[in-house]
Amino acid sequence: MTGDPSYEDKAENHIKTAMKCILRPDHSTYHTHFFDVETGEPTYGVTHQGNRNGSAWARGQAWGIYGIALSYRYLKNPEYMDLFCSVTDYFIEHLPEDLIPYWDFDFDTGSEEPRDSSASAIAVCGILEMAKYLEKEKAQVYLTAADRMLKALTDLCANRDYKKSNGLLLHGTYARNSKENTCTDRGVDECNTWGDYFYMEALTRLSRDWKLYW
Repeated sequence: MTGDPSYEDKAENHIKTAMKCILRPDHSTYHTHFFDVETGEPTYGVTHQGNRNGSAWARGQAWGIYGIALSYRYLKNPEYMDLFCSVTDYFIEHLPEDLIPYWDFDFDTGSEEPRDSSASAIAVCGILEMAKYLEKEKAQVYLTAADRMLKALTDLCANRDYKKSNGLLLHGTYARNSKENTCTDRGVDECNTWGDYFYMEALTRLSRDWKLYW
């Protein structure tokens, strides 16, 4: 927007740091990471909104999908393609049977824990962005997954009764308390602004050639 290359440098350094620290060997993601203030080296990862420090907070994993896709869009670093596939595969492989993620991937089909529909909406948008750059056969695999996830959101989470809520996408979770995070329950099983936004972005991406403003 400004033409000042220092902002571009900061963005690129930020994503490189995130790739180095946030991604675990199993391709799940940390929510938060600490650094040594003297050396700048990463020290350890924790969570503030996931179930525990070693778990994968669903919305955090979705931000990873979308963030890597946007980073590839601007930087065209081929390493980001592989990272995208790994992080996205983790998300897809840990979805419950109905394809609506629980708020943390510690929980699976049959759990009574709340869902986070917004995580799925974000992930779908990231997949739709990255599919533009993948080779055709691989892109189709992810596009099929995104279609199934979006259909699940429409079938199971779209608000059809505005007496329930003035939002669009039900069953989002802002913050859920657990033994290891610092949250209190807030916005559990509700519509939220980012869930509504990314649900609409996903529908828009599928309906026309949408020009990104990110």
